[in-house]
Order: sequence, then C-alpha cells, then structure tokens
Amino acid sequence: MEVKNLEKRENSAVAVTVTISPEEFDKALTAAYKKTKNSIYIPGFRKGKAPRTIIEKMYGEGVFYDDAINELAPEAYMYAVKEKELKVVAAPSLENANVTDDKALELTIIAVVYPEVTLGQYKGLEAVRKEVKVEDYEIEAEINTLRDRNSSIETVDREAKFGDTVVIDYEGFNEGVAFDGGKGEGYSLEIGSNTFIPGFEVQLIGAKAGDDIDVNVTFPTEYHSEELAGKPALFKVKVHEVKEKILPELDDEFAKDVSEFDTLEEYKKSIYDKLLEKKTNDSRDAFLDLLLAQIEENMQADINEGMIDERVDRVVEDYAQRLASQGMPFEQYLQMFGMTLEQFKAQSRPGAEKQIKSELALTKIAELENITVTEEDKDKEYQKMADMYHVELESVKEFFDVEILTDSILMTKAADFVIENAVALPEPKEEEKAEEAEAPAEEKKPAKKTTRKSTKKVAEPKEEEAAPAEATEE
Repeated sequence: MEVKNLEKRENSAVAVTVTISPEEFDKALTAAYKKTKNSIYIPGFRKGKAPRTIIEKMYGEGVFYDDAINELAPEAYMYAVKEKELKVVAAPSLENANVTDDKALELTIIAVVYPEVTLGQYKGLEAVRKEVKVEDYEIEAEINTLRDRNSSIETVDREAKFGDTVVIDYEGFNEGVAFDGGKGEGYSLEIGSNTFIPGFEVQLIGAKAGDDIDVNVTFPTEYHSEELAGKPALFKVKVHEVKEKILPELDDEFAKDVSEFDTLEEYKKSIYDKLLEKKTNDSRDAFLDLLLAQIEENMQADINEGMIDERVDRVVEDYAQRLASQGMPFEQYLQMFGMTLEQFKAQSRPGAEKQIKSELALTKIAELENITVTEEDKDKEYQKMADMYHVELESVKEFFDVEILTDSILMTKAADFVIENAVALPEPKEEEKAEEAEAPAEEKKPAKKTTRKSTKKVAEPKEEEAAPAEATEE
C-alpha cells in the first residue's frame, strides 16, 4: 500500500487516497471468490467448483470488486492514519474506488480529523465564584434524613397530626359516580408526603381511628386522566389506624448505629467535611463553566458534524448502559417518555457539542502551556481509584484504559490552570441583586453563557449532561 495523496477538506475532513498494488488487490479478489463461490451457480459446474475466471467471464470482471474493496478499505484507512499520523475523531467514509489500467486499486477515503483550534484570551479571565459555606441547618437536614430513614412507627390512640401515618380505605366519586383507580383498602398514607392529590392529606389531620371522613378535592388540570383533569371529586375515607413516627434519639449511640464514628460530634464533623467538599467542587465546576464559556466564545474550531454524531452515539450508549444497570431497557425508557431514538439524539446533541468544545479548548490550552501527564500522575490516579473501589492496584490498571485515563488527567490539569490564572469575583450582595432586578430591561447586562463540562477524573461518577432527564422511580 502507498498513500498517494492527502487533501484537506472543509469541516476538519481530509481526503486520503491510498494505492493498493495489483498483487494485493488480486489477492483480495481471490479471497472474495473463495468466500462467495459456493453461492454462485454456473451451468456445467457443481456449486463451488466453477473457476474464478469462468465466473468473471459470465458475470463481469468486477463481480468480486465490492467484496474485495470492503475487505481492503479498513486496512487502507488504518495504514493511512498511521502513515500520515492523522488524529481521527469520527468514523471514515469511502468516497471513491477506482481500478487502474494495470489492475491496481485506488481508494479515496474521507477521514474526520481533530480540528485546528485557535484560542483568544484564556488567562486572566474574570467570573463570579460562589462562596463556600456549610450552614448548621444543612448538617441538621442530613442527620434528620438519616433519622427518618431509621425511624419506626407505632399505633397511637389520638387524633392524626402532620407527619403521622394513617391506615385508610378510600373511594373516589366524580358527580356521584365512582371512577376507575380511585379506590384503595388498607392504604398507609403519611400526612405531608404529598403522595395524594393536593388538599387530600391535610383534610385527614384531626381524624381518629374509626372516623368516616368526606374529603373534597379538585384534580389538577394537568392530571394524567383527561376525564378527571380539573374536575372536583369526593373521597369517602374510613380511618382504621393512626400511627406515629418514632425517631431514634440523637446521641452517641445513634452515631454508632449509622456510621463508623463513636460520638455524635465526630459524626457531625464528618457530615460537615463531606458537605464542604461537595460545595467546594460545585463552586469550582460552576466557576470553570463561566470561564470556559468565555474561552469558547472567542475560540475558532471547525468542528465536523461527524465528530458530534459520534459523541451523541456515545451518550446514547452510556445512557442505555446506565438504564440497563437499573433494570430498565433503553427502548422501554423511550416508550415511557413518548420519545423516539432520533428525538433523544436531538435532545442530546447540544450538550454533546458543548462537551466537545470544552475538551477542544482545554486540550489546546494544555498544548500552549506545555501541560503534560507524567507517570506519577497516572500512578496517583490509579491508586486513588483502587482506594475508592477497595480493589487491588493491578486490577485497576488492567480495567481502566490508559489513554482514557491520560486524557482525563490532562483535562483536569488544564482546567486547574485556567482556574489558577483567573480572577474570582465575589457574589453580588442582596441589595445589588435587588437593584439589578429593578433596573429597566435595556440597562440589564445579558447573562453570561455557561457550558456544562465535567472535568472530574474517570474514577468519579460521570454526569451525562448531554442527555435528557434521568428516569426516576415513582
């Protein structure tokens, strides 16, 4: 094989022409003949016994060309990529195949290559960085959630109040007629859980075991049943039990039961540390988003549509795998939301394009600033993943692709560079926000665009910002 020509095209595409010698082409034709001869019928010959020359005379000289070209094209493409050191980013396409007079084969293949990137300013940028602060109520909320999860319920002989669970029978009527799906028996309903129609639960406050109650509500206008949407309804309710939620005592014993800590103070400190870390990361990511939006606005890059198509396909594949791990087939998810695969891809496309732009910008910054990934960087990341997943170091090295790991570390180091060389502005004070809100529309400055780009290392859970909303359990 020989690369005969390399021509630049628009949208970061190149046309590379590879010449395949007559001997190589003939060898591929022979392989195609052997592969298909058993399916070709020639009068006077048993199936599979007709010589190649006879078949070519009867069906034409090019009878095996397509099969031979299909066999040779991938090999020719990989040869050209290696020979010309092309950094390809999307699937190739065959533009032309030509057999020369001396029976050589010329293949012209369109390859999508990494776009040339030109940056504007990327150092000394200014953006608001949110202050990181953990409030006492946030720690209390975390603890209360865990207390609630470890609570028990006991039957009580008193009127129901907010937070209690009532065991009820109920039947709903619209204009005196019972409607489908409006009946239940022995149902345990927590008052305040917002499980039932708005206004239903609050009318059970004050009820006692044995009470019969009429609950009058109006269905929401966006209710899933068109027959009931926006209509008034009467529910006949029989109260069987009132149950009170018993929360565990908030003491050292509670801390021992729910954590690895011996005291409540140690447990609270651990919650503080986790919240602080999360808020710090969130603040960093939001700050980086604002900086990247400015960088991308002044960036020039001819991004090929094929590059975006490939990223969208990757988003679909990752999303389908996550759903499958939750026991839901991707097709079922699409049906549940009344969406086609093409619609899902269309919704994923803007996020995928933003993701690519962020990666292009950070990669170019790494190049301009001579940012590299060392073996020590990789070893540290491998060890971090091993500690996180509680597995042997060698298992992590075997499981994670070194190229993906290297790219992830490079993106993180480039992002760190952008942040370290930016100016963090304080958040506007409340009075400034109020003044801006009251200002005439023409005086207000347009909000800066933000780009959701994850620069977390591959060991951390990856958010699919390019995808539509997650499926949730009801």
